[in-house]
Amino acid sequence: GRKGAGPAWRAPAAAMLFYSFFKSLVGKDVVVELKNDLSICGTLHSVDQYLNIKLTDISVTDPEKYPHMLSVKNCFIRGSVVRYVQLPADEVDTQLLQDAARKEALQQKQ
Repeated sequence: GRKGAGPAWRAPAAAMLFYSFFKSLVGKDVVVELKNDLSICGTLHSVDQYLNIKLTDISVTDPEKYPHMLSVKNCFIRGSVVRYVQLPADEVDTQLLQDAARKEALQQKQ
């Protein structure tokens, strides 16, 4: 079979952790920095198990460098091109994240 394609593909557990986490942030404003250095601010509309992201009401942090993005209001970002996602600090339940990460590490050891 093809690697990473079709319904047989299972996201690694770490990806599922991020997937659940990002799903909890739908409706919040985030900044997504891409591997090509483009940073896009917008409202998180949806995320899928491949960590593809849909943003609405977007703007770019450097419009002079990316004038072609000025007319774009919504976008779909492939998960594999994301470098960072900046989140509103007050929206992140760090305790919950740490617990989930600990649980994840324990499962990896077994």
